Amino acid sequence: MKAAKLFIRCLENENVEFIFGIPGEENLEIMDALLDSHIQFITTRHEQGAAFMADVYGRLTGRAGVCLSTLGPGATNLVTGVADANMDYAPLVAISGQAGTDRLHKESHQVLDLQDMFQPITKYATRIMTPDTVHEVVRKAFKVAQTEKTGATFIEFPENIAEMEIDLAPLPISQPSLPEPSAERIQHAIEIISKAKDPIILAGNGVVRTKAWKQLAEFAERLHIPVTNTFMAKGVIPFKHPMALGTAGLQSRDHINFGFDNADVIICIGYDLVEYHPRLWHPTADRKIIHIDSTPAEVDANYPVTVGVIGDIRHSLERIAAGLTPRDEHRMRPLREALIKEMNLHAKDEIFPVKPQKIIWDLRTAMDMDDIVICDVGAHKMWMARMFRCEHPNTCIISNGFASMGIAVPGAIAAKMAFPERKIVAVTGDAGFLMNSQEIETAMRLNVPVVILIWNDKGYGLIEWKQMSQFGRVSHVDFDNPDFVKYAESFGAKGYRVERTGDLLPILKQALSENTVSVIDCPVDYSENMKLTEKLGEMVCPI
Repeated sequence: MKAAKLFIRCLENENVEFIFGIPGEENLEIMDALLDSHIQFITTRHEQGAAFMADVYGRLTGRAGVCLSTLGPGATNLVTGVADANMDYAPLVAISGQAGTDRLHKESHQVLDLQDMFQPITKYATRIMTPDTVHEVVRKAFKVAQTEKTGATFIEFPENIAEMEIDLAPLPISQPSLPEPSAERIQHAIEIISKAKDPIILAGNGVVRTKAWKQLAEFAERLHIPVTNTFMAKGVIPFKHPMALGTAGLQSRDHINFGFDNADVIICIGYDLVEYHPRLWHPTADRKIIHIDSTPAEVDANYPVTVGVIGDIRHSLERIAAGLTPRDEHRMRPLREALIKEMNLHAKDEIFPVKPQKIIWDLRTAMDMDDIVICDVGAHKMWMARMFRCEHPNTCIISNGFASMGIAVPGAIAAKMAFPERKIVAVTGDAGFLMNSQEIETAMRLNVPVVILIWNDKGYGLIEWKQMSQFGRVSHVDFDNPDFVKYAESFGAKGYRVERTGDLLPILKQALSENTVSVIDCPVDYSENMKLTEKLGEMVCPI
């Protein structure tokens, strides 16, 4: 059989459901081999959309999402989504066609050194140079992508290699298990926590990746230690949990910062520095830090680890908790109560354009707790991270390592394909929406119903927020938009425009009930951004 057919058999062996991408001349053999495969090829309208789909699929399922392009411009279009997956530790395997090996040594049409180009933004990047290495390359790409810390890998497949004959079979699947934590480190952590007066937990996305959320909740409840989570770990502890303090990462004074300020021991569980830089929550670099993760901590001046407990996070938490006496009630409850009060403040707000707090309240009201929101990047992301309540992990997906605009629409499509029984909402700004809105056609063609909620302010709201905070004036952030309702209808989708605040909740409920793509144009009042900045600047610690 041809090497391309072996390649597809290897993907089948890895239990690949979907390949997101665009066909091209240099991947013709792969495309033909797919006709005889149960793998579903999802033809997208842009390679960046394909990469974001694979990115979100990988993050939600824990299995590597797969995206495919042709050489040259097709491959360069994958870069942003691949980099996003790698920096957000989402398992992904990117595949690109390439010119024949007989012209890679010289200047040639559309030829770039893709292996070298993807090397800095992946865990592993390689070029298949002979057909008898296909099975090894594919197995390694998936093994590396799906091993903690998970991330992106890349395979470059020259067209002449793809058409060569080979008689091999896929390799057996074997993924390494997480190591057991050291008993000595467990004991050291127990000693530090037992002497702490005001410990606090910072939970990161590693808790989600290793499925340790149950152990985290039990750990916090047993020991009465409050938990704050990063943007990427929303829902890792249910918000209704009495130890839940909410989300950290606003890069400004917030209720959560007071918890860090008052803590003498900070227990970081599954925390990646890329999620929320330590200088923002530990500027003094003088607290004891316990690092509980599957891999050793990154070196950072503001992250001086007192003890690192490395291994299976679930087992680490169980063994540490077993060695500790439950604590008395913690002193940080007022922080939680202050945040809840703020969340409830705008429940009945009727001011128009709609305040961010009201949009979030209505969205949370309209959705079930196990439905999924894919949040784009912009001012709305800050509000969603801070105020959207989550009771389950992976129900509010926020790109915060690479933080790339344009992820919400393609990400929502992938989420619906991974979990067709759940309702999916893409929360996006008007800027991020138009970066990959062409994928609405993909969703319509495949009959993948999602709701796209656009926070419309006709500008780059987050940049304006930062400009006003730093300089007191704005610079080149305004733009105009098309008629989003007509734009949606041009794809055959449903379009809604919010014209008064009281309409938002009924529109959301209607859109969520439709078996099609629905686009909601919701004007937003971002004057609340600066009000929040002023409020946080004046905030006095409530404990």
